Amino acid sequence: MGTLQLPSFLLTSHKFQKPFQSRSTKSASHSSRIHQSSLDISRPASAKPEMLDVDLRWHDHRPGARPTEYDVVVIGCGPSGLRLAEQAARRCLRVCCVDPSPLAAWPNNYGVWVDEFAAMGLDPFLDKTWPMTAVIVDDRRTKYLNRPYGRISRNGLKTHLLQECTSHGVEFHQAKAWEVKHNEFSSAISCSSGYELKANLVVDATGFSSPFIEYDKKRNHGYQIAHGILAEVNCHPFDLDKMLLMDWRDSHMDSEPYLRPQNSKTPTFLYAMPLNSTLIFLEETSLVSRPILSYTEIKRRMTARLRHLGIKLKRVIEDEKCLIPMGGPLPKIPQSTMAIGGAAGLVHPSTGYMVVRGLELAPVIAEAMVECLGSTRMVRGRQLRHKMWSSLWTGERKRAREFYWFGMEMLLRLDLKGTRSFFDAFFDLDNYCWEGFLSSRLSLRELLLLSLYLFGNASSKCKWDIVSKCPVPFVRMAGNLAIQST
Repeated sequence: MGTLQLPSFLLTSHKFQKPFQSRSTKSASHSSRIHQSSLDISRPASAKPEMLDVDLRWHDHRPGARPTEYDVVVIGCGPSGLRLAEQAARRCLRVCCVDPSPLAAWPNNYGVWVDEFAAMGLDPFLDKTWPMTAVIVDDRRTKYLNRPYGRISRNGLKTHLLQECTSHGVEFHQAKAWEVKHNEFSSAISCSSGYELKANLVVDATGFSSPFIEYDKKRNHGYQIAHGILAEVNCHPFDLDKMLLMDWRDSHMDSEPYLRPQNSKTPTFLYAMPLNSTLIFLEETSLVSRPILSYTEIKRRMTARLRHLGIKLKRVIEDEKCLIPMGGPLPKIPQSTMAIGGAAGLVHPSTGYMVVRGLELAPVIAEAMVECLGSTRMVRGRQLRHKMWSSLWTGERKRAREFYWFGMEMLLRLDLKGTRSFFDAFFDLDNYCWEGFLSSRLSLRELLLLSLYLFGNASSKCKWDIVSKCPVPFVRMAGNLAIQST
């Protein structure tokens, strides 16, 4: 066997220049100290969600109205669902979106790499960008990444997608989808409004917990959990021209040492978007855990961190709890209901990224739709559903996802020291590598070579953790890759 040669992009060490199980019960003294010194990092109960001002086309369900059978019904009006509806309607398919509140603003903050959004022509819908991104490994090491990062204008992007949907003929039905029944060549969606919609294809865009998507394997996912706040503060220590992607420091636990043992085992990091000198989005995040790190623990760590950084909150404008299932098996492929976004398993198993991936793949799925539903031969039923799932999960994408899933399993087994060592080596890779990994753009061969390079440059302890703790996930990945390659 010849010597394995690494491509040149893996051999470039890129040093960047400076310019996102519950704890056991604690003693009464600890609990008292937490109560007395905690920052209030939650906002008061909010009113109804903000409603956007867009004149939608509504599904006509008045008595005597002509029955409509759609080519596609999309359940859910999140980013992926609206983008898919718009792309399908742009290709002259008859589309309806079903959602309990189609005009409600999206509740969560979304951060993206600017180049990815610009490639889709969506960069006008970033309300803030930072020319550089920072990763703080520990008190001595900080990486500065020369890749701009942006915060999505949630209202701006949703308004744009709704307007595009309307201009291309998408209709909306304000209701919750209760049941989906599939016949040989069509499907019927029963809604909370009491009406039934009919379509050749139903696409679920409601997220991971959807009742309409089937699995044929055990759902042993990892979970990313975070607590985020948009807050007005007296001041903060962050550079306004840098977005803080990760801060793995634990010096804030010196004064609250009871937090350190659990953090050393299941670490969390700070993700920060400084919008101006007194307005900032802050999020304490567990990258991946199984079982789920408790939400109470996340908030305790965030409180300790903000206190240590000297950040005093004047007002919490928004707060959010984020729980993202990662890794685990894909849904049963194919199946009668098509899916996109979290319902389709598009969450990056190693990072939790998904928004851009769903937006990028929507045109691909829409093109497959029009090949079947827009043709004179009208491919429907089982053949249509097989074509849809195959367009989303090609053999190459499935194999790459196996590798990302293994990456998640490895991260689950690393403690704080091992996690720091991993990201120290990861962000020393050439931009092509780490950008491609985070954006799901690398081929399987490139991913395998990247893993060899990372392993070779990891610390001795990190190597031992991988070798001693990851043989079962590695064997599973190797077996699944072998099966998918046959």
